[in-house]
Amino acid sequence: MLELKNVYFSYKAQSHDIHDVSLRVNPGEFLAIVGRNGSGKTTLTRLMMTLKKPSKGELFFQGNSLATATPARMAHHIGYVFQNPDRQIFHDTVAEEVAYGPKQIGCSPEQIQTFVTQALEVTGLSHLAAAYPLSLSKGQKQRLTIASALAMQPKILILDEPTSGQDAREREQLLQLLLKLHQQGTTILLVTHDMEFLSSCAQRAVVMKKGQKVFDGTVAELFHDTNQLTDWGLIEPAALKISRQLASFQISQTNSITQLGNQIATLLRRNDDHAENSPHH
Repeated sequence: MLELKNVYFSYKAQSHDIHDVSLRVNPGEFLAIVGRNGSGKTTLTRLMMTLKKPSKGELFFQGNSLATATPARMAHHIGYVFQNPDRQIFHDTVAEEVAYGPKQIGCSPEQIQTFVTQALEVTGLSHLAAAYPLSLSKGQKQRLTIASALAMQPKILILDEPTSGQDAREREQLLQLLLKLHQQGTTILLVTHDMEFLSSCAQRAVVMKKGQKVFDGTVAELFHDTNQLTDWGLIEPAALKISRQLASFQISQTNSITQLGNQIATLLRRNDDHAENSPHH
């Protein structure tokens, strides 16, 4: 669907901010791009959006070269949600904000109405259609920028550090929204340093280090080698760390807090049953 072939890019001469990266994003995937600050994660997504052009290498979308593509054209296919939603919001109501993209590409009033209604519904913002966008909470603003992207009917949704500055409730709402969108067939590409969030939703991970791709595999494989994680500047999820430490109690490794909680609850129940049935009880 989206492919990078031996891509190079540099902000300054003689330095490679992106160095020989090849990457394929497949339809229906939930992919995370991770790495420490300055590793090239965001630059990579800007190349995908044609906001930047590679100094070497090629990009393709659905088999077509993006050499002459513009960000406006790419916005038909890829929804891009910036880390700071305030940078994307500039209308007086939530509904007007979401309608902006479809208006720009010449959709009919009926289509615009349909796309806005659907986007607000899926993001849980229908009741705020008439609200002033800048009065919303950080989490609601984030969902508004997602709704604006979805109103363009994109094939891929790219989110840059979507959990930054959000509380636990907002993170959970965002997680459920992304899982729902993925279930409905949207290809999602997540740029994040939030390993807990990544382990709750992504299927595949790409690790960037100093502008190079150093890992590309499943999320389970990503967390397999803790020394490697440290080298890449990543922190293993708390659930994984705890489940490893409880391995001697027949707790199997998991990245999920929910699964860990269920395993511990089962273990405690088993121990209680054992204690009740023991002859000394």
